[in-house]
Amino acid sequence: MTTTLKTNVGRTTGSPEARRLRGADHIPAVIYGAGMQPVVITVERRDLRIALSGPAGTNTILELQVADKTYPAIVKDMQRDPVKRNVSHVDFMQIDLSKEIVMSVPIHLTGTAKAVVQEGGLVDPAVDRVEIRAAANNIPNELVIDVTEMNMHSIIRMEDIVLPKGVTAVSDPDLVVVTVLVTSSQVDKPVAAAAGEAIAGEAPAAGAPAAGDKPAAS
Repeated sequence: MTTTLKTNVGRTTGSPEARRLRGADHIPAVIYGAGMQPVVITVERRDLRIALSGPAGTNTILELQVADKTYPAIVKDMQRDPVKRNVSHVDFMQIDLSKEIVMSVPIHLTGTAKAVVQEGGLVDPAVDRVEIRAAANNIPNELVIDVTEMNMHSIIRMEDIVLPKGVTAVSDPDLVVVTVLVTSSQVDKPVAAAAGEAIAGEAPAAGAPAAGDKPAAS
């Protein structure tokens, strides 16, 4: 599935013009790719937000309408204002839907690791996204990882993840994707146990016979 995004061509480059455009909710952008000269464009902020609001997010395959031409494309880079955090510039890359591309996709944890919960631990994603390679029209919206069988000593690495058909991993096979955190309550248990052992092994109070001592003769 692709999402259509209208663009405007013929903008003037330069910082003053870019500021003016952003003030009018037009985002400066560029589209480039194999076999084409880069084209400077603008997109409406609202239109971009709607186009990327689906489950694929920024991995959405877009059908960019540029003047009288249409380009299948993806968002390659999205710059944001360091203070306001709104989008200030977008790089679109033209793609061939039949060829493989490398994309960064989010991970989503599912299931409940009962063995971890019972021990007071916490299942934690070590990374938010991983890189995969697949045909543009076969990029998954996310990678779902079942953590049900995890225990306190479990680690899920990239090589452990079962990928959809036609998808291969680009991230390092040894990359730790999901791990288990030890909570403060777990850390306190050995301390409490040690304190209990110390109390149990304290010397008897003065005047009380120690274990195994014979009573004093009268």
